[in-house]
Amino acid sequence: MSCILHIETSTEACSVAISQDGMAIFTKEDLKGPSHAVQLGVFVDEALSFVDSRGIPLDAVSVSCGPGSYTGLRIGVSMAKGVCYGRNLPLIGLSTLELLSVPILLNSDLPEDALLCPMIDARRMEVYSAIYDRALTLKKAISADVITEESYKEYLNKQPVYFFGNGAKKCKEVINHKNAIFIDDIIPLAKWMFPLAEKAFVNNNFKDVAYFEPFYLKDFVASKPKKLL
Repeated sequence: MSCILHIETSTEACSVAISQDGMAIFTKEDLKGPSHAVQLGVFVDEALSFVDSRGIPLDAVSVSCGPGSYTGLRIGVSMAKGVCYGRNLPLIGLSTLELLSVPILLNSDLPEDALLCPMIDARRMEVYSAIYDRALTLKKAISADVITEESYKEYLNKQPVYFFGNGAKKCKEVINHKNAIFIDDIIPLAKWMFPLAEKAFVNNNFKDVAYFEPFYLKDFVASKPKKLL
């Protein structure tokens, strides 16, 4: 098993963790943010001091790479790159929406046909979302969605869909369907990154440290050619 430093700054929460042998052995969290510019460096220094003082060699750095807050993602990825350069470590980039799904999969008793719809608030009635099955197979691509009462009906009419993340709260009054289940207080945190990071590490799924950038979803959407009406 590997020892991985995890960094998560995609929302207002700022968190850092270290996992070894599939368990979190160090965690630091600030849920009151956003205070990434102040707290992240302190948390990372404490994490590195923790492993160094115990003679534990780091094998990689993983970072939550979006979608999410532009500023938060930029700070988190910059820090992860800095540690990778300084210690000659490989970089793992993880989808924030997949990360949000991890505590649901670990702690909830889901039906076999359940679908997961993690949501990150994108202001107004817009959310960043995707839909996954229980194996985290992508069923609906990551997108910026304006939520209406018709949203996700093609999935809701067939099977239960679990909505969670800080974007789901504002959707409760809009998405009214017997198959819509809302789970509160699910936050993307570094301590939940280890299952995804371990899988990426085993598969040698690393990012190019020099050229890797966060997934700024709105920039991606804006860059698509627009259809002429």
